[in-house]
Amino acid sequence: MKLLLRSDVSGVGNKGDVVDVADGYARNYLVPRGLAIAATAGVERQAESMRRSRKVRDEADRAAAEDVARLLVPVVVSIRERAGAEGKLFGSVTTAEVVDAVRDQFGVELDRKTLHIDEPIREIGTHGVQARLHSEVQFQITVEVSAAD
Repeated sequence: MKLLLRSDVSGVGNKGDVVDVADGYARNYLVPRGLAIAATAGVERQAESMRRSRKVRDEADRAAAEDVARLLVPVVVSIRERAGAEGKLFGSVTTAEVVDAVRDQFGVELDRKTLHIDEPIREIGTHGVQARLHSEVQFQITVEVSAAD
């Protein structure tokens, strides 16, 4: 069955795509939940409009992500945490703390879900935090953790 997707569906397609799916999947899942509608000639013209607006929005999102990357890649984000005598932190630095530090120091709002810390930051020193603001824009934020007095 040919359908026009009204929103992004994992494994099927993105909003505005005309896809061919099994009849049962369309009848029992996609259409009742409002995720898709039957593809007719008029609907396919509407789909083209949806794809154009998605492309414009995606280009704007990518440009904004590249601007943030240009700002954050060359700088070092400083975070002060309580630490023991050997440089071990009492706890660990989380993505939420990195987001707060970036907002306070550089005025850039990030979502903590866009950041990824490979291993928990539990020591004083310089660490890398991966940021993925867009599917095509990934970069590393340098975080300097120091002991709070």
